[in-house]
Amino acid sequence: MKLKKPKFWDYKKPNILSILLLPFTIPIIINNFFNELIKKTNNHIQNRDDYNLKTICVGNIYVGGTGKTPSSIKISQILNKLKYKTVFIKKNYTDSYDEYSLLKKYGDVLSNSKRIDSLTRANKISDVAIFDDGLQDTSINYDLRFVCFNIKNFIGNEMLIPAGPLREKISSLKKYDAVLLNGNDENSDEIISKIKKQNKNIKIFESTYILVNLDKLDKKNKYVAFAGIGIPENFYTTLIKNNFNIVKFIDYPDHWKYNYKEIKKIIDIAKDMNAKIITTEKDYLRLENCNIPKKENIEFIKMELKIKNEDELIYFLKTSI
Repeated sequence: MKLKKPKFWDYKKPNILSILLLPFTIPIIINNFFNELIKKTNNHIQNRDDYNLKTICVGNIYVGGTGKTPSSIKISQILNKLKYKTVFIKKNYTDSYDEYSLLKKYGDVLSNSKRIDSLTRANKISDVAIFDDGLQDTSINYDLRFVCFNIKNFIGNEMLIPAGPLREKISSLKKYDAVLLNGNDENSDEIISKIKKQNKNIKIFESTYILVNLDKLDKKNKYVAFAGIGIPENFYTTLIKNNFNIVKFIDYPDHWKYNYKEIKKIIDIAKDMNAKIITTEKDYLRLENCNIPKKENIEFIKMELKIKNEDELIYFLKTSI
């Protein structure tokens, strides 16, 4: 059973619940310590000389909702324009079908239970392997490592799981190459300052979400919106920013597996409110097993990232790989 992300994770300061959960962060601290030890000793890490291709990891230290998949797609599109043949690598998790399906629309995807096995396959068919997630995977020595953040939430209360939303402390930024700040045009000056305090040489690229299928949607309608993604509130914000009339918003945990009863309830709510239904593209892809035709008054938003300083990102990629 999936649970929604605790709201206190994104408080600006730790609260009593965070403090009570501090002892339970010890396994994460121990795990991170040994991960760093493994990397430093180079034990069980692939040797770059064994591969002809370059590797880029697009991951996060904040759990979920940071825009890893759209960022991976954007980097792939840039590299394709630069005449590099890319392939996506996505670890085979049972709940990542939506992300796999989305990546598949933009290129080849390799998915094994171990990323290193996918890398071996990728070496035969591509110039660059782009890993959607996997920063904490000690088996691979990536050529470039991007850390994704959502501007609105950034690092939450700055505490490790389960006291907060972080896989690693913000100090871990000193070992990474670049940051992708994804959002809806929020002010990011304070965030950039915090990042630079950890690593003054790290490259920072900002992006905003743009809707690419607005011409297929009628914003004169009322909409019931739903989403089961890392930060559902960001989807709601995007809709409001683009002047959609949202009469009800329903959120679910990340990668939620919808069933017939849940979707039928949403359809009934929309009918009662004389509204249409709208969701994210990732959520739309998860409706296949609900036994409800996808065209049953359900529409989806197709979003892409627009990099504000894209020329700098292009130059960074060209000179780094």
